[in-house]
Amino acid sequence: MRARRRAGIPWPDGKDFAFTIFDDPDGQDEATSRRVYDFLSDLGYRTTIGVWPLAPRRAVNSGGETCQGNPSYLSHCERLQREGFEIGYHCATPHDSTREEIIESLNLFSSYFGHDPVTMANHYNSDAMYWGPVRLTGIHQGIYQLLTLGKTRGRFFGHIESHPSFWGDICRNRIGYCRNLVFTELNTLGVCPQMPYYDPIRPHVRAWYSSADGNQRPAFVRVIRESAQDELVECGGAAIVYTHFGHGFVENNKLFPRFVELMTRLRRQNGWFVPVGTLLDYLAARNGIRPIDPSERTRMERRWLFEKLFHGTS
Repeated sequence: MRARRRAGIPWPDGKDFAFTIFDDPDGQDEATSRRVYDFLSDLGYRTTIGVWPLAPRRAVNSGGETCQGNPSYLSHCERLQREGFEIGYHCATPHDSTREEIIESLNLFSSYFGHDPVTMANHYNSDAMYWGPVRLTGIHQGIYQLLTLGKTRGRFFGHIESHPSFWGDICRNRIGYCRNLVFTELNTLGVCPQMPYYDPIRPHVRAWYSSADGNQRPAFVRVIRESAQDELVECGGAAIVYTHFGHGFVENNKLFPRFVELMTRLRRQNGWFVPVGTLLDYLAARNGIRPIDPSERTRMERRWLFEKLFHGTS
């Protein structure tokens, strides 16, 4: 499906397009993180690294470093922030959290990085916001439950006021932008031209954004392949790629060569390479954060379901 031209977006400094990444910390040890981010920094990229602020207190559902649990990793993230990378939020810690633990994690985040999170991406905890079937509406919600055999029904409670994991009011006050639907097209703005947007049926999130599917290394190199890069430049679009740099980007202590090749090629283009929050703030300043049109929501949900069925998007 070909990207739609986004007319009338003059990117800063005469740039032709915008590109960024939100990297979830799942499976990412400190050595991998340092190797990937040294590479990105040297090329001149400035992207977003999601973190878990709070050290685990129970059995974890994912590997990966936490800020409180590894002071050396925290120092690495603080250095990245000083260099211009953004630190995002990926829920409190890699296991289900209570409201009190979530508040503690946000206070830790603020003490480490000087402010509350601008951007967030859900982790598959019980405290995830509007996750599982409630990512969707109407008939699409029912189709999703059929596709997933109901496995995610009744698992996510961040928005449910009666649940111990409820933190919707806190999210609304302390988080800027939250990620929802993920697509196979690199030009995220072409798929979701209203982002960042407010969704009246999900009032605990101030604003939502979408992303391109680079979940693991094979998906990432597919979504930023040469033809997709060329189309992004031609359309003057904006890409927010979702990924996990802890999943296959470093092997035998070396970066995967195809990843290096594609990221080096893309950096030669006249792009605006800024963190997710910076890009979304720019779009919000230009267009405002408006309620999503129901027909636009329906279109995106339908496409996401189709791509999940046939491409396995997240």
